Amino acid sequence: MPLQVGDNAPEVTLHLQDGRSLSLADLRGGRAAVIFFYPKDNTPVCTAEACSFRDAYADFGSLDAEVIGVSGDTAASHQKFAEKHDLPFPLASDADGSLRRAFGVPKTLGFLPGRTTYVIDKQGQIQLAFSAAFSAEKHVAEARRVLATLAEE
Repeated sequence: MPLQVGDNAPEVTLHLQDGRSLSLADLRGGRAAVIFFYPKDNTPVCTAEACSFRDAYADFGSLDAEVIGVSGDTAASHQKFAEKHDLPFPLASDADGSLRRAFGVPKTLGFLPGRTTYVIDKQGQIQLAFSAAFSAEKHVAEARRVLATLAEE
């Protein structure tokens, strides 16, 4: 089952492209998190999505949110992808699919890794679960909208 608004985020550890690990629990109480799952490094829509998050990165920082991308690619692939596109946020490797399973990210067309963005508030609760397989920019807009609403509360 995909996680939905109001659900608690899973207690997972993300393995980042620079060799560090980050537990989502470590963010709790400090910053919100925008976790965007995408199918594959260096594909057209995925590159557009990552670059859209890059271009809006300052906005997310001003909304007190950490952005993290997740795909099944290796840390080495992520490192090259991040360097090639000047991505200022970490990318997590999910080679075994455990992160996708923990979040319940649905597959596209029943077999492709899905494209879903989650906003997790400072208390660890999902505030956005947005899926749109072929509309990269909408993920950024939706995440920004939800974070701006949370900032007003």
